[in-house]
Amino acid sequence: MIEIDSITKVYNGEKAVDSVSMTAETGTITVIVGTSGSGKTTLLRMINRLEEPSSGEVRINGDSTADVKPHILRRRIGYAIQGHGLFPHHTVARNIAAVPELLDWPKDKIRERVDELLDLFSMEPDQFRGRYPAELSGGQAQRVGVARALASRPDLLLMDEPFGALDPIIRTRAQEDLRRIQRRLGSTIMLVTHDMEEAIRLGDRVAVMDAGRLVQHASPAEIIANPATEFVADMVGNVERPLRLLSLIPLSEIVEDGAAEGEALPADASLRDALSACLWTGREAVPVVQDGSAVGCATLAAIRARAEAHR
Repeated sequence: MIEIDSITKVYNGEKAVDSVSMTAETGTITVIVGTSGSGKTTLLRMINRLEEPSSGEVRINGDSTADVKPHILRRRIGYAIQGHGLFPHHTVARNIAAVPELLDWPKDKIRERVDELLDLFSMEPDQFRGRYPAELSGGQAQRVGVARALASRPDLLLMDEPFGALDPIIRTRAQEDLRRIQRRLGSTIMLVTHDMEEAIRLGDRVAVMDAGRLVQHASPAEIIANPATEFVADMVGNVERPLRLLSLIPLSEIVEDGAAEGEALPADASLRDALSACLWTGREAVPVVQDGSAVGCATLAAIRARAEAHR
């Protein structure tokens, strides 16, 4: 459990974060949302002491973070950032193994953990272990970045705009992937975003910040139904569903003869689902099934052509 108790951060006499208090329960996702300059990233960085609070306290499972040396604290807390931040000259395996190596894990235990995480993120270990970041798609690189943050089995995972650099359609798939993995692992996650739609989709609880202050902390349903301030109402009102058109067209309309590798999609899935699957896994096509039998494939080129035709 994460308890944030009257945390304040002052820069040059101005309060970037102003007496924020909230609790994040174990095994939940708390999304901190706000516009640029609202203090959300500063708040996140005070949890792992990348920024030191001017006043107030953060407690993890009842223990004050101020009582732990910062570098020791950070080894207990995973941290994933926008653009994944992978080491370009290290393989996927070495990137994921970075913190376990700092913690002097045995080599066989590190290898086992790397393969376990690659499997968890639907990345075949034999195919991806030895690749370099430049050889990965955007979605694959982001998954490796999150896998690295989870490698040492941290008490808490902090994520700062982790999907902000991704194309909107890939971002949707990344969010679904994160939710699936969080449910499986029971991780406690605090995630910063400027995107209210992302906050509503991912969060068990949503914390809305404005000008350094926490203006509402509630469930997504409560945020939508009863926004506490005009600012929150405006953010909720700006939520839009991107790529609506592709969501309305079934795959059956563009299926063609041929085979494709990877997880199959049903014929009544949408073009948006197929586009997401292609971009997220770096594939040029996805297999399509109907009533359990293969009926062909849907290509990335055909999906894009249909999207262009309706512009």
